[in-house]
Formats: sequence, C-alpha cells, structure tokens
Amino acid sequence: MITAFELGLIYAIMALGVYLTFRILNFPDLTVDGSFTSGAATAAILITNEVDPFLATAVAFVVGSLAGLITGLLHTKGNINGLLAGILTMIGLYSINLRIMDGANVPLLGQDTVISMMRGFTGVGWTSVAVLAVVALLFKLVMDWYLQTDNGLALRATGDNEQMISSFAVSTDRQKIIGLMLSNGLVGIAGAVVAQHQGFADIGMGIGLILVGLASVIVGQAIFGSRTVIQATLAVILGAVVYRLAIQFALNIGLNPNDMKLMSAVLVVAALLLPQWKGFSKLSLRRKSRSPLAAAAEPATTEDAPLPHTSAQKGA
Repeated sequence: MITAFELGLIYAIMALGVYLTFRILNFPDLTVDGSFTSGAATAAILITNEVDPFLATAVAFVVGSLAGLITGLLHTKGNINGLLAGILTMIGLYSINLRIMDGANVPLLGQDTVISMMRGFTGVGWTSVAVLAVVALLFKLVMDWYLQTDNGLALRATGDNEQMISSFAVSTDRQKIIGLMLSNGLVGIAGAVVAQHQGFADIGMGIGLILVGLASVIVGQAIFGSRTVIQATLAVILGAVVYRLAIQFALNIGLNPNDMKLMSAVLVVAALLLPQWKGFSKLSLRRKSRSPLAAAAEPATTEDAPLPHTSAQKGA
C-alpha cells in the first residue's frame, strides 16, 4: 500500500505534464511514452557515473524538454499533424534511449539515488509518502502560479481559441512549443524519479504511459471536478493516486499482471462514460445548486433576457 501511494505521487508529476498538453493546450501529445524513458535513462546513466542524483534529475527535465521541443518544431514549423509529430518523436526516442543507456537497461542497485537519500531520513512508511506528497504539491503550486501569469494565460488561450489569441499578436506556435517543452520536462522528471524508485531504467518502461497519464487526468477530474485550474491540478494528483491504488487492489485480488493495460483502458472508458450517466448529471446539478456562486454562474432566463429587435421596431 505504501508503494502504491509513493508511485501514485511520483506519477502525479507526469500526469500534470499530460494535463498541460491534453487539457490546457488541447494537443494530443504522444511524445510522453518516449520522453519518460529518456528522463529515466538520462538520470540512470548519470547516477552510475557518480553524478549527484538531484542534478541528474534536473538534467532529465532538460532532456524531456528537448523531446517536447522536437515535437513542437515538427508540428509548428514542419506543418506536421500534432498526433503524427508526437508519434515520430516517440519512435525516434526509442533508438536515442538505447544509445543513452548503451543497452536495454541500466541497474541502479547500490547507487545513491533521490529515493534512497530520502528514505535514509524518513525510512519506508507514511513519512516518505508525506514527503512525496509535499513534492507533488509543490509542482502543482508552481503550475498553478505559471498558468496565472501572462504567458500562462496566453498558453490557456491558445488551447481554448487559437484564432482569437492570434488576433492579439500572440505567437501560438511559440506557446505550443513552450507548452510541449514544459509538459515533457515534467514527464522526464517523473521518469527519472520512477527509475530511482524501482532501482533501474528500462527501455520499455514508457510503453503505454500515455494511457496512465490520461487515466490519472480523466479519473481525477471525473471524481473531484475541474471547475478551476487549482481544482483541476489537485484532481490530477488525486487521480494519479487513485489509479495506482486501483492497480494495487487489482493485483491484491489476484488479477493477472498482464491484464494491467486492459484495466487501465477500462478505467479510462468508465471515467469518460460516467459524466454521461443521468444519475451523475443530476448529482452534479445538485452540487451546483448548493453552491452560493451557482446563481451568478447561471445564464439569464428567457424572462429576464431582453427581447430581440424586430423589423417593426427597427423601422419605428
């Protein structure tokens, strides 16, 4: 159970990156599967060469950002479809990651890592979970702050209405590149920490990871809501934890580990279908009606709305 909480909080950093592209930027970025492994491979190879683990994790952020930069340039400057650009980068990163590790995996047993150093102070228990929770919340707070800045608002506007924000002389291409770099940088950090948590980096550790990120985002926001950015980012973190706990529960009841990807797909489908259920819709309406801000958010009724001008009124 402790391990499930720890992994959930680590993967929450990756889920925040997925949220940035899929929800904020409205960009279907599949680079994640490759940049996650790139972050893990970079950190692992640096740590085995006696580089400080914290510095190695920071370098993983840079490597992940470079992967996002490539996808952004392919899409914005090469006029390649965003989905295809992410796939091309992901495929290219597979070979690059093999080059970085000089093989299929890099063991970290006996090496000082961020996780081993943390556990040297906290031990294995709820204290370590609390430390990782604080770290995940720090990433959340930084993202909340950034999305309230001028550049962050331009990034959100690019995802909401690209044509509108372009009329204000904002470079949407630049915003997309920045968003993809930040997203994959966070994914790279998550990959580095996961590798240090499990004790090795492997070439296949990022396969299907985009589904994990989507499950965290969709499940979290379906359960905890996403009316504001602050609420949405918190829901993403909680969703990542819920996802890992669901996986742990499935393993505890004897589900075959080979079926984990199928379970992830079922969770995402359930989270997508749940809001369409009439009972869920009624529950959401009740929550809104209880809120003191609900009345202010409601549109004007037909009785309160001004009558449209008729042709007779125009001629009067």
